[in-house]
Amino acid sequence: MIGHTLGGRYELLARVGGGGMALVYKARDLLLNRFVAVKVLRQQFTHDDDFVKRFRREAQAAASLSHPNIVSIYDVGQVDDTHYIVMEFVDGANLNEIIRERAPLQAEEAVRIAVEICDALEHAHHNQIIHRDIKPHNILIGNNGRVKVTDFGIARAVTSSTITQTGSVIGSVHYFSPEHAKGVATGEKSDLYSLGIVLYQMLTGRLPFLGESPISVALKHLQEPFEQPRLVNPYIPQSVENIILRAMRKNPQERYQSAKEMQRDLETCMRPDRLNEPARHYESDEEDERDKTKVVPAIRPDMRNTIEAPSVKASSAEERWNEDEADGRKRKWVLPTVLGVIAVVLIGVLIWAVSLLKDVTNDDVPVPDVIGKEEMEAVEILTAAGFQIMDPTVYKEVEDEEDDGRVIDQSKKKDTVAKEGSPIQLTVGKAKELPLMPSFVGQQYDTAVAQLQAMGVNANNIIPSEKYNESEPGTILDQIPAAEAKFDPTSATTKITLVISKGEEAFPMPDLIGKTEAEAKAMIERQDLVLQEVYREPSYSTPKDEVFKQFPANKDEMVTPKTKVQIWVSSGYPVDALEKKLTVTVSPAVEGQPSDIKIVYSDATGDNIESVSKRISSTTSFPVTLVLSPDKTGLITIMRDGNFWRSEPVYYDDSHIPATTSPDPDPGSSGEEDPPSESPSEEVTDNGFQEDTEGQ
Repeated sequence: MIGHTLGGRYELLARVGGGGMALVYKARDLLLNRFVAVKVLRQQFTHDDDFVKRFRREAQAAASLSHPNIVSIYDVGQVDDTHYIVMEFVDGANLNEIIRERAPLQAEEAVRIAVEICDALEHAHHNQIIHRDIKPHNILIGNNGRVKVTDFGIARAVTSSTITQTGSVIGSVHYFSPEHAKGVATGEKSDLYSLGIVLYQMLTGRLPFLGESPISVALKHLQEPFEQPRLVNPYIPQSVENIILRAMRKNPQERYQSAKEMQRDLETCMRPDRLNEPARHYESDEEDERDKTKVVPAIRPDMRNTIEAPSVKASSAEERWNEDEADGRKRKWVLPTVLGVIAVVLIGVLIWAVSLLKDVTNDDVPVPDVIGKEEMEAVEILTAAGFQIMDPTVYKEVEDEEDDGRVIDQSKKKDTVAKEGSPIQLTVGKAKELPLMPSFVGQQYDTAVAQLQAMGVNANNIIPSEKYNESEPGTILDQIPAAEAKFDPTSATTKITLVISKGEEAFPMPDLIGKTEAEAKAMIERQDLVLQEVYREPSYSTPKDEVFKQFPANKDEMVTPKTKVQIWVSSGYPVDALEKKLTVTVSPAVEGQPSDIKIVYSDATGDNIESVSKRISSTTSFPVTLVLSPDKTGLITIMRDGNFWRSEPVYYDDSHIPATTSPDPDPGSSGEEDPPSESPSEEVTDNGFQEDTEGQ
């Protein structure tokens, strides 16, 4: 979509990020002439009402907030099937990238970032908005150091119903609060728990809870303690660790009661009098330790009276009468119960005796082999052979779908004989009820892996396959098995291939400097680049029709196909350029003996340009042409036999030139000066050089 203009106003310039639901582009607001960020819903979700509603809900949640630490929402729109949100463009990096590059951060920097996040959360909570997905990926740090909280995609108002999405967990499991992991209602303190984890990660460079699957991580949030920050990084001040420990309490009541309270604690924690304050302890931790060592005895019926002490003794006659009456009722049930048990035993013995007598009188019959037969067919075969089918039939899950509905075992095996009429137990295969493969196309690889692992798929059975594509790197392009196909997530033989984008294949930018316009255009077309604009400007240093500047990439910078390129082509010297043709006369050190002469000059086209390099034995004149600009004086320098001989300026303005000036005496002559030139086509300058005035 790069190059498109949405709503006739927002020109998409470059892709700067994105996730499983939307892509984010840097764009130019043509109306207000400013850069903005445009979040565009992925095309595969444009006809999914749930996705569209969630996308719009993000805009509504964030648009109600106005704070310097929250990314502002400017506009929401739809063009045909394209839904988009226009928001503030933050030129910088997200906190996750900073942690990867520089963690652990200095305590002062981490605390400053956390203070600004608290300020943003306090504003959101005041407006009844819970973010519910605070993590480093959603914290932007501008080049000016300003912290911005973004991505209110799963935020919700406190009074609204809980947002759910079938088949997925909303939020990032490594930053879940315990109540979020349990699926109960989350509030302001859940955001503070997530912020505590972000602060922990900034100062230690690691997450407090890791696991093989999202479920195992969620359970750790609920049940397990984490390694204290100062054990990982001893340079963390105790006052800062105390803040992390309080923010990450599993019991919400033991956390900060508001973002404002946590912010005040952060603002003072780096004061010298607080840096080495005592470590914070909680009574609930000590109770948990006592509970771990306490053995709870089993409760027997005869112990009930010892653990259920009555508040008042039953001593009155009425109470004793009630007890006697209860005992009488219990005794009335004894005789019927005994008689019932005896009757059941007698019936069982009678049935056994009848079956035994039948076995003695019946003939032996060969047992048919019905394994592999359909259940109904097997029943007909065994019944025809004189056997009874035990009820109920046993059903057992099978791996192979071909065994579904077929007999996989029988209690009396083939090639044996049994009494006619004897029962046979059949075991019939039942195909496992397999789930349907979700659709991952368009989602990020990490999101798909987390969802598959939550379904029970072994991580080793998820096979990534990369290919170059214009989609954002990590985006899933295809999958095997296909979406909606049945698959067994727990089977060791299940292999899932996810084809993911490597992004567009990059290559070094060709060097266009010094090429003619035609040559540059040919190189751009050959590299599958796009020539966006050709600018023509005068230049002192570049000959006419040659390229002297290229944008956006210089030589060897990595670019991708279809990158738009601009070039600047020289239109020749500027109109105020002045070309001076001079004749420089030089002599050897000793007349008649050879000397090496080198003449270099500096003018508007460059410095120390070599004009002449000759060996002479007699006085010789050489033509030298300088291009001068009003703001740069030319300079001619002569070297003889490797040594500096003389240097003279050449002025743009002829008012510096006196009426008559003779050149320096020739060191190789008798010392007498030659008379000035009388030629009408030459003028002797004040630097001893002769200027050719013809044609000027």
